[in-house]
Amino acid sequence: MQKPTPSVDIAGITKRQQATWSSGDFNQIARQNVGMAEALCESADPHGGERVLDLACGSGTAALVAARRYCEVTGIDYVPELIECARKRAAADGVEAEFVVGDAQSLPFPDAAFDVVLSVYGMQFAPDQKTAAAELLRVCRPGGRIALASPCPEGWSADFFAAIAKHASPPAGVPSPLQWGTEAGVEALLGPGVTSLHNERRTALQYYRSINHATEVFLTWFGPAIRATQEAGSKERVGDDLKTVFNRYNRARDGTAVIENTYLLTLAARLQAHG
Repeated sequence: MQKPTPSVDIAGITKRQQATWSSGDFNQIARQNVGMAEALCESADPHGGERVLDLACGSGTAALVAARRYCEVTGIDYVPELIECARKRAAADGVEAEFVVGDAQSLPFPDAAFDVVLSVYGMQFAPDQKTAAAELLRVCRPGGRIALASPCPEGWSADFFAAIAKHASPPAGVPSPLQWGTEAGVEALLGPGVTSLHNERRTALQYYRSINHATEVFLTWFGPAIRATQEAGSKERVGDDLKTVFNRYNRARDGTAVIENTYLLTLAARLQAHG
């Protein structure tokens, strides 16, 4: 498993990432993650009354799925605008959930606070992945369940983020979030703290009006794509690279876009306490 180099300024990188994800409106992107959130809840199977944490929740997509099961749900993210959006979504849905601003690398919760911890393409982007994994394990009770949807180092996610990195290089010395999408990476990060670990490659579909529409959605609302256009000084060049990726994974044949994304679904059981 890769680790941040000792000279890496984790706090500074986290602050810059926070600013990047605060630009645009990730809620416009998160609508395509509902299927993954539902798959996590189906796998972890939280029951009514269980305490569920949606870690790096964005606008609360997985949290809302769990809240509809009458779980006691908390969502946490370091982007205040997304937390406010999550609160509005919960109110509009008529479900109860608590949303707080906070960092996956330093969770403001006591040990063993949750029965189930979920994350959909969220905490995997923390620059200090080892610390984020340790915090995830700390707040999950012994015997509790962990369910993650992580980007894989192959397929749409890998090619999409490579296209972004072509114009806005990721921070030096920080491990790729794509290692969460490998069995070896998950084993290294979570293995010592869990009693079982099951990984399965799944497919999620993203629906758009067209390839041009998909590209425009990301250029308008997705923080890393917005940053890439700023650093490249050209929305057109970034857009052309994104269109290439979207075309590569488009399964539609009617002029619309149905993008096939492969992700790793991880289901783990927290190590039981001894003594």
